[in-house]
Amino acid sequence: MKTLMLTAALALSAGMVMAESHGKTIRLGTEGAYAPFNFINDAGEVDGFERELGDELCKRAELTCEWVTNDWDSIIPNLVSGNYDVIIAGMSITDERDEVIDFTQNYTPPSNSAYMALSDDVDIMGGVVAAQTGTIQAAHVAETGATLVEFATPDETIAAVQNGEADAVMADHDYLKPFVEESGGDFVFVGDFVPLGGGVGMGLRESDTELRDKFDAAIQSMKDDGTLNPMIVKWFGEDALTY
Repeated sequence: MKTLMLTAALALSAGMVMAESHGKTIRLGTEGAYAPFNFINDAGEVDGFERELGDELCKRAELTCEWVTNDWDSIIPNLVSGNYDVIIAGMSITDERDEVIDFTQNYTPPSNSAYMALSDDVDIMGGVVAAQTGTIQAAHVAETGATLVEFATPDETIAAVQNGEADAVMADHDYLKPFVEESGGDFVFVGDFVPLGGGVGMGLRESDTELRDKFDAAIQSMKDDGTLNPMIVKWFGEDALTY
């Protein structure tokens, strides 16, 4: 659900990282700041939909896994350089990313992005809109008539609306929904939902085809046996898009 600026140099280095060796611990890289996909709980541990999903996928793939957190703006470069083996961080599958890394099939269907503001009469096409740096939402806003202001974390985009630095924020609907529901009417959705991206998948180095295939098979098994949809509904609500 996010996109990054990718370079030819990054693509070259991606091919230089060796595939995983058998028997090693697989490191799952996530942001830890994008609930309900992933967040850090009160115990200081990675939590959320992707924590539950990732643990189950590792079990089905018969892999020993550990969790690593990484800032969003460097999450692909640090995968490519070998700091972890998999990205599982609310990352939408896009053609741009697919030029540098590989993806499993998606584990959530393509979903909507949305605008959120403090009033339903703000000008989302001509005003100032906040988005997290390197996201598909930031790329979308940049192509409209709005003025884009980018922030490193999703929390900062919300704060920008609250303090008047931006008229609205654009992000995944699933991320913004709790803010609207829990704000007592202060936050509202503005305009129509915008479908972006090809669903969320796990990102891997292009050289790690065996590992990709293991996770791909595990995702498919959850779709086939009906265990993935209830997990999606648990974390995203009864109106969540499912398979």
